[in-house]
Amino acid sequence: MSGRQLEGRAALVTGGASGQGRAIALALAAAGADVAIGSYLAEHRAKADNEDVTFPSRDELEETVAALQALGVRALGRDHDLRSPDSCRALVEAAGLAFGRVDILVNAAGTSLEQPILGHTEEQWALVLDTNLNGAYRMIAACLPAMVEQRWGRIVNIASTAAHVGSPTNPAYCASKAGLLGLTRSVALEGAAHGVTCNAINPGYVRTGMMMSNVAQQARARNISAEQMMAEIVAGYPQKRVIEPEEIAALAVFLCSEGARGITSEDITVAAGSLW
Repeated sequence: MSGRQLEGRAALVTGGASGQGRAIALALAAAGADVAIGSYLAEHRAKADNEDVTFPSRDELEETVAALQALGVRALGRDHDLRSPDSCRALVEAAGLAFGRVDILVNAAGTSLEQPILGHTEEQWALVLDTNLNGAYRMIAACLPAMVEQRWGRIVNIASTAAHVGSPTNPAYCASKAGLLGLTRSVALEGAAHGVTCNAINPGYVRTGMMMSNVAQQARARNISAEQMMAEIVAGYPQKRVIEPEEIAALAVFLCSEGARGITSEDITVAAGSLW
């Protein structure tokens, strides 16, 4: 497969200034695609209690855009709130104006709360579902019509092993990611006759800021160090390691390529042999 197999394509990545989203954006750019990224910036709010999320700064957003441009492609970055339909439409419109169209959509942004049902408030539940599931719906709804019209499109949703495996302390996250798989399959069937594929990637533990926040919270709950908690996670993985963001990015690029045109309605787990 050519190293610039996505030359001439235009991509949009949510959560593109940090974590897996940033790795995916850079990999798409390295493959030749122009890339727009949207991220919810730290200037808007602090993390909620027990929330596992990374809010990049405006400087980090701009630094990511510069890194994308250094790969020889056009790039833009926008402050973006997945919970706002207007913000989602504005990001898609900005990418369309900059690049002429959006061929590829990667829904990588997300949040999680370490909170059992008995501790959940309505607001906490709504925060996770509105970000992880409704946000992906909004972005797909904004991008899909043009993909259908041009008879080519690639949609990749970053789900989670949590979509298949429940957790007593992450019910909203598990529910949102399971819902994302249902959305993936439905969009795949709707787009199949029009050259549009839609797939999901189910990462396990990936070495990102969001993961380290989750590890720290688990460690505090058990009164052990974050290093001990991390060692336990690694020991429980058959490959004795967690996943690196670049591994998720490599799969996302392949799913956007011509070589993956027959792959749709799938969810692919990348978890070093682990179920979670």
